Amino acid sequence: MQRPLYDVHRLPCPSCRRVFRNTSGLTQHYNTFHSRPHGHVLPAPLVLQPTPRRAESVPPNQPHHIIAPPDDPGALNTLNPEGLYYEFHSELDGRPCDSMGVLLPDANVKPPPRARLETDWSPYDTRLEFETAEFLFQRVKMGQANVDLLLELWAASLVPYGGRPPFASVQDMLQVIDSTAIGDAPWTTTTAKYMGRLPPNPPSWMVGSYEISHRNPLVCARNMLMNPDFSDEFDVAPYREYDGLLKRQYTNLMSGDWAWKQADLIAVDPETHGAMFCPLILGSDKTTVSVATGQNDYYPLYMSLGNVWNNVRRAHRNAVVVIAFLAIPKTEKRYAKDPVFRKFRRQLFHSSLATILNPLKCFMEKPDVVRCPDGHFRRAIYGLGPYIADYIEQVLATNTVQGWCVTCPTPRESLGEQYEGPDLRSREHTELLVDGFDLKTLWDDYGVVGELIPFTNDFPRADIYQLMSGDLLHQVIKGCFKDHLVEWVNEYLKLTHGQTRGNEIIDQIDRRIAAAPAFAGLRRFKQGRDFKQWTGDDSKALMKVYLPAVVSFVPPDMARALSTFMEFCYLVRRSVQTEDTVAQIKDCLQRYHRLREIFRTSGTRPDGFASFIRHHSIDHYPGHITNYGAPNGLCSSITESKHIKAVKEPWRRSSKHNALDQMLRTNCRVDKIAASHVDFTARGMLEGTCLSEAVHSFVLTEDSDDGDGELEEGLADDKPGSEDEQEDDAVDGARVLGDVSLAKQYQRYYPTTIHRLSKHIRVRRFKQLVSQFIYDQTHVDPLPDDSPTPPLPTLHGPIRVFHSAAATFYAPSDLSGIGGMRREHIRATPRWRKGLPRYDCVFAEKDSSLEGFCGLHAARVILLFSFTCAGVKYPCALVRWFSPVADKPDDLTGMWVVEPDVNADGSPSFGVMHLDAVLRAAHLIPVF
Repeated sequence: MQRPLYDVHRLPCPSCRRVFRNTSGLTQHYNTFHSRPHGHVLPAPLVLQPTPRRAESVPPNQPHHIIAPPDDPGALNTLNPEGLYYEFHSELDGRPCDSMGVLLPDANVKPPPRARLETDWSPYDTRLEFETAEFLFQRVKMGQANVDLLLELWAASLVPYGGRPPFASVQDMLQVIDSTAIGDAPWTTTTAKYMGRLPPNPPSWMVGSYEISHRNPLVCARNMLMNPDFSDEFDVAPYREYDGLLKRQYTNLMSGDWAWKQADLIAVDPETHGAMFCPLILGSDKTTVSVATGQNDYYPLYMSLGNVWNNVRRAHRNAVVVIAFLAIPKTEKRYAKDPVFRKFRRQLFHSSLATILNPLKCFMEKPDVVRCPDGHFRRAIYGLGPYIADYIEQVLATNTVQGWCVTCPTPRESLGEQYEGPDLRSREHTELLVDGFDLKTLWDDYGVVGELIPFTNDFPRADIYQLMSGDLLHQVIKGCFKDHLVEWVNEYLKLTHGQTRGNEIIDQIDRRIAAAPAFAGLRRFKQGRDFKQWTGDDSKALMKVYLPAVVSFVPPDMARALSTFMEFCYLVRRSVQTEDTVAQIKDCLQRYHRLREIFRTSGTRPDGFASFIRHHSIDHYPGHITNYGAPNGLCSSITESKHIKAVKEPWRRSSKHNALDQMLRTNCRVDKIAASHVDFTARGMLEGTCLSEAVHSFVLTEDSDDGDGELEEGLADDKPGSEDEQEDDAVDGARVLGDVSLAKQYQRYYPTTIHRLSKHIRVRRFKQLVSQFIYDQTHVDPLPDDSPTPPLPTLHGPIRVFHSAAATFYAPSDLSGIGGMRREHIRATPRWRKGLPRYDCVFAEKDSSLEGFCGLHAARVILLFSFTCAGVKYPCALVRWFSPVADKPDDLTGMWVVEPDVNADGSPSFGVMHLDAVLRAAHLIPVF
């Protein structure tokens, strides 16, 4: 069946009301058919900036209110579904003040100018010095001996011209970096030791000393607050976000109920009114840098601002900093389970954090005047925010017995039942238990380590139990899915079919997983899933391809249990949560708890699920969302990926002898270079390239002829490298409408006429398809089905063929830039990386009024090409269409099943569509 070749897009033409998906298609259409000397003027390209959330727009001393349409309930029917409305906290609304802390009468006044001039490169002399230091130290991480050699060769090349390189030596470069004032947060060392009574012949851990290296967290917080890179992704007040129908939405930390309640507690003191609440997110996690050279473990403590948006924190744009390296007490095996040693290890953790965070305490009740990313001064009230940690770190931080839930007091033997709430652990409840029971009862009946005091008890408004947010990585992705469900399926296969046959089926599943087609950002399991070192990305990739590979080997309810859990997983990973998605998550949990009984009845888990704490923890995600916003902003993957920059790379750059001191210096230098880069960028000093700026300065100085100007233009536009080889990645910048564009370089050696190209690709109706496409592009109404194909208009110039196109789209739940934008490449090439052909599949828009796949086409790209007709250049794709086999997703997998379309004579159904109709790449997996 031949599909209609017109599509429903988003931007209407002001003359004929035809709609397009982006401004490039609209502009080409308008200039071709409606351009008049005195006709309409198209508006500027549409850019979707995030709706402002500036609390200074809220009048002071007013009750909580909603910036929204009138209160008439009938008006809800006319609300814009894409509109967002905000209710800001009325007392802690983050109003600007002067440098002395006096609130400004006009909240909309411009911020005071920054002290440094636009020509001040200090401590560097020139842009060349800074970019050289950044390149050698930050980007390529060149060894010191190689830096000295490079600078020596550089100096030798400049001898005939009387010049010299930016630095005389590597030590000269490091001294300049160290002298940077911006971003400076020096390290200090605190020593701790066991202070209890020593027995005769005490073990080594009792007499040893333990060093804790740490920074002043107040200095680190101020450095992050003044970072202008966060100016458009920073909340100055707690808020409640509503969609166009006034339904609550949860996104960043400040949109949740926890931040609002904290502001209510702070606002009891009238002196804090107008201040800005700054929750400080902490996270700790041990990491190993090398096993081959000995067990080199480090214990970093990280800090982030809760005011920055989740996508900024995930993108690691200086929004997460390491503030300490905690001590790791070790002892001989015979003392490893000694209760005294275990108590000391826990107490050392809590005492260390209390000492490290102590400089913040005085500003947790009285304001600290700070400069914010938008340039304004504000009065900041700090507070301890959610704690990012895996389960082992959570039980340590909360003084909870391992095997118990850190969020609720559900008895350990009842963890297999679905949590109904609302009982939650709290500081007040735990203190009552400690006062009323002995230590053994607390341990056995309540899961409380009663002999220790949490570090949060030293700080106002801090309840460690309320600060335990969900951990998507270890609880959901790697925990419940990879460690539990995948292993349970394998156990079921062996239990049902026997060890030998079960292993054969598992091998067959691995082959199916290995056969999954390539896709942007998807890890390939070429040898199946049987490998040792798993990452979070590996588990996420397995989740995408696992269900189709196993569905034919497991009972229907087991497949539905897997499908329901994956639905839950994708829902909680969304960056924007709503009242509706929270309700869907609760429904998924109920269905999953019912369906997972198949693992019990089949004998795979005959004892139930009480021992699986991570399966219990997912019941708390609806509460986590309403309290802290979208869970992906508080996931331990943020701190684990930070290990690479803060621990592993500095360790590799060290001499491995007394490595920690060298790692601390490296972290300091990296932070200073990053802060300088942000500062220079904010002042407009890093526009263009260093070379183009030097050529421009030379031209102005020497008053050179036009040839030099042409040289400058050519250098500025020269961007070597093949787009076909570029990797898919996050895209920095503001959120914009999606766009799909062809590669910059066309492929040679392809026929350039439509007749020869049709024979080359072996699609005999290619000419008619192009003719049909041109007709649909140039006419408002589609061609009737019974009409003959119109003749092909004259094409001007050759047809150009491309092997890739870049799709840029909004995908904040994926790895994306600060604006939530991501770029993926769509391939259509006969040889991918000198191997087999690769022809990717795509989603094309069908009806934007329908949700999900109901409003989309699925198609496989056969050819990417462009041509010019009547002065208009058309970027196109020749595709083979797919159609769903049913009107709804498959009952077992929850996935849509499609099949290739065929014509009446059994030949494949092809079509030509404009690239404006392409939404993004699609991943089709075989039905085995």
